Amino acid sequence: MSLIRALSKELEARSDESLRALFAARPDLISPGVPDFPALAARASARVSVQRALERLNRPQMQVLETLHLCTNTDTGHSASAAVLKKSIAGATVAAIEQLLQSLHDLALVQRAEPPHGAGPGAQRQRFYLPVSSLKDVVGIYPAGLGRSYTELVRLQPAFAQRVVQLVAELHRSGAAVQPATTPMEAALALQHWTSSPEGLHALLGSAPERTAALLARFSNWAMGAVPQAQRKASVTTEGHDVGPVDWLLARGLLVPLDAAHVELPHSVGISLRGGAIIDNFSLTPPAPTLGVTTAALRRNAALGAIAETLRLTGELLHAVRGQPLATLRSGGVGIREMRRLAETLRVDHHTTAVLLELSALAGLIRLDVDSSCWVQPPQLEWLGLPRQEQWLWLVNAWLASERAPSLVGQPINGQPAGPASHRAAPAATVNALSAEAQRADAPVIRKRILEILRELTLEAEMPDGAAPVLNAEAVLQRAEWSQPRMARRFSSLIGGVLAEAELLGLIGSGALSQLGAAIAADAPDDAMNLLGEHLPAALNHVLLQADLTAVAPGYLSPELAEQLQRMADAEGQGPATTYRFSVESIRRALDSGQDAAAILDFLRRHSATAVPQPLQYLVEDTAARHGKLRVGAAASFIQSDDEAALSELCREAAASSLGLVRIAPTVLVSMVSPRQTALVLRGLGLSPAIEEAGSAVVHLNRTAPAAATGRPVYSAPRTALPDADVTAQLAVLRRHAEHGGSPNGARPAPAGGEAATQLGLETLHKAIRLRQKVVMNVVDSLGNAKLETVVPVSVAGGRVRVFDPAKDTERVLSIHRIIDIEAAEEMQQ
Repeated sequence: MSLIRALSKELEARSDESLRALFAARPDLISPGVPDFPALAARASARVSVQRALERLNRPQMQVLETLHLCTNTDTGHSASAAVLKKSIAGATVAAIEQLLQSLHDLALVQRAEPPHGAGPGAQRQRFYLPVSSLKDVVGIYPAGLGRSYTELVRLQPAFAQRVVQLVAELHRSGAAVQPATTPMEAALALQHWTSSPEGLHALLGSAPERTAALLARFSNWAMGAVPQAQRKASVTTEGHDVGPVDWLLARGLLVPLDAAHVELPHSVGISLRGGAIIDNFSLTPPAPTLGVTTAALRRNAALGAIAETLRLTGELLHAVRGQPLATLRSGGVGIREMRRLAETLRVDHHTTAVLLELSALAGLIRLDVDSSCWVQPPQLEWLGLPRQEQWLWLVNAWLASERAPSLVGQPINGQPAGPASHRAAPAATVNALSAEAQRADAPVIRKRILEILRELTLEAEMPDGAAPVLNAEAVLQRAEWSQPRMARRFSSLIGGVLAEAELLGLIGSGALSQLGAAIAADAPDDAMNLLGEHLPAALNHVLLQADLTAVAPGYLSPELAEQLQRMADAEGQGPATTYRFSVESIRRALDSGQDAAAILDFLRRHSATAVPQPLQYLVEDTAARHGKLRVGAAASFIQSDDEAALSELCREAAASSLGLVRIAPTVLVSMVSPRQTALVLRGLGLSPAIEEAGSAVVHLNRTAPAAATGRPVYSAPRTALPDADVTAQLAVLRRHAEHGGSPNGARPAPAGGEAATQLGLETLHKAIRLRQKVVMNVVDSLGNAKLETVVPVSVAGGRVRVFDPAKDTERVLSIHRIIDIEAAEEMQQ
């Protein structure tokens, strides 16, 4: 029977509680909803869904699943039990394997099956399993890190097939206990038998050159490796005393060349190196990392200091962007010159500047104006007026939900190492800030999982009171490789950057997970914000004015004070005790923003712990006396109407605030955005404006970020459970169809449709290709006529299947979309 049909019956027999647990673990099975159990089984067997499910399995689950895959055959129905798998998993017990098989069965990744023929009388008391039909395609050609068999390598590698008979003959003449062979397949079987004994292989390696064992150790987790000149000529009859380990292994067939640069360790050699077991490192418990120790006080102070500094630098960055927008490159992103200018303004290194810029963009604090191709600050930004703990949560939520990896900025594109610059070869291109190369769709999942691992390791560590464990990238990656081995490479590429970004946001302090980070990892953002509000020192609302035209901040200033002070002075130095220097240019900047001398001096008196020094007062008054004789403003478009009342009402309209309207005459308003965008906003208010554009100037539609981007970002944890109402409704649909749409007992199941039919057809097609069996296809020609054809499928790829027609003794290619139905010829005869 088809495995998909068998899985459909198995799912139908499950209880509602079991199905609810399945949908919670694999929400993609009912997103969107399925009409019946055959469709549910088809989706559970689909390659994409199985791949997603495997990404959430831990190492013991993956080891048992891959061992089951290697010990069974879904085409012939040869199943295996926990007792059978125990022989191939060193250090495991039958009870442990059975428990893991049950967990995989609950996830619909394995299904119950009949014992194989000749299993013995005790087989009826055991549970036998088969993996889902698509597992072979998902795990790839190296399950459990083991290579392919010699017979498969001979069949797929023509160069090795031409060489293998001579290789076996040379081994036989040299005295090796390998049987002579006359054909490539016989030679492959002889090598397979010769290398299948762990004791024999160990004795053979005793005479190998030095470093051979170290070389083979590199193949312990993966069967393929890179070797220069892999197809070199190596022979046991011509090798000397100084032969290298690679030549020695190639001459004996222990490594098989795949191409000019890669070799593969055959299956039997890998099994023997593991002592005859498929899995030789089985463990139900994750490895315990070696952790450092810091004090809770130091962790708290470091986290709070990082948060205060990040908020201060973000405020300075927004002020700098408002004063001079960041131009983008034609290829996308912000170039090195703009980044260097911004880094000098913030007085931090380029990497920190890039991360802060990315954080500001993904939080909606800056956005790309398509008309000018510059990154600008949105008008009336809410973030600037929020308390500091709310500003922090705004940034954290945006960081958690973002599909960008800020720390990738500055790294080589596609992971290519940057070589030395010379006149012959230019250095490798690097990722620019705010460019598409920093996009990572899996970033939210990995970021959230790293925080969860940090919390797990922190809770597991037994620390004395007042101490906290220091968690580095190595410890987190070690746990990630155990808990989700299929995603280990993704973790390794992002983990360093995620930890650095988390430290910048105060989720990590002094290398340890802070209380704020623990609350965020536990999906309690409000608790984290309240905790920060309690422990973050109150922002200061005063500075110390000095006679040398400077103002010293004795701590971190409130957002409002820092924002106003940056308009009239230039920041110097770093940290909480920032120095602000007044000059003619900085005072003129404040006057340009609409203030006058009286307003500036009044502001300084209200926020200074000392009297305003006389030199500073003279500087403000003298600069103001020379300022404003000519006034220059910015406007992108104008609005003219003879109806003055309508213009007054428009100025008060909240929905028009994004235009930045300014009235310069009773009948004229100026807008800060383009004419076309202004007209769009006015039409949204029910008005009918006419656009007047001078000459042939082209004004493009302003496709700025949607309004929601400038609001507070709300983080939703990845892989959240489906709403209970949706699950209940889906269960009702499945049960209702099972009651009224099932076939009578003993009758052949009704033909499946839609999603189930597609998966059943592909399952039948792939099985026939592997077993080289005939199938009956219902094929529609170009005129819409259906015809039954009995053929032998050869291969399938790119939406086409190549078949051999025995009746005509020819091969041809069919489009899969023209095939209505596929059935195995044997099943049709039955």
